[in-house]
Amino acid sequence: MRVGPDGGEAEVLATGAGGVPFNFVNGIDIDQVTGDVYFTDSSVTYPRRFNTEIMMNADATGRLLKYDAVTKQVTVLKDGLPYPNGVAVSYDRTYVVVAHTVPCQAHRYYLQGPKAGHYELLADLPGYPDNVRRDGKGGYWVALNQEKGRPGATTAPVKHLVGVRLDGGGVEVEELTAAKGVTLSEVTERKGQLWLGSVELDYIG
Repeated sequence: MRVGPDGGEAEVLATGAGGVPFNFVNGIDIDQVTGDVYFTDSSVTYPRRFNTEIMMNADATGRLLKYDAVTKQVTVLKDGLPYPNGVAVSYDRTYVVVAHTVPCQAHRYYLQGPKAGHYELLADLPGYPDNVRRDGKGGYWVALNQEKGRPGATTAPVKHLVGVRLDGGGVEVEELTAAKGVTLSEVTERKGQLWLGSVELDYIG
């Protein structure tokens, strides 16, 4: 759906792709040059309210999709994906980063160049990712809804990971921690400040 800058009634742009209705539309990003929209449908089997079943049953029916701003059509770029979540168009617009909540990874799908159409691992992540956003420095912030368990740990840590910054090559260069019990769904950097969002809280930070 699309809503104008002044609000009002939303306009429905599409309801499905490849003959399959949208079921669990999740992450989204827009190419600021073309207006094309890239987004994920996390599962064609389980709706949002059954998101834990996606992980428990190792569901791999997620899709990466593109809404073409000119043709007004949605195409399936990649299907058969395990829990695709957040997406971010790269700075040079040659690929899209896709966060997979399970198996705790970030991949990239190439849009242009000799690797166009290729899907490859960008980074193994230390937790279960939600959204991914450009950091303004050539890399990406990935929000972590939950940190992975630490092998050998005998006591619960006072703080835990809620986000990581990756450089353009997928190397972790910074960690963001918070008190135990705090979870994030979004980390966005603007003018040197981090804006934080959570699906479990009623405010932003």
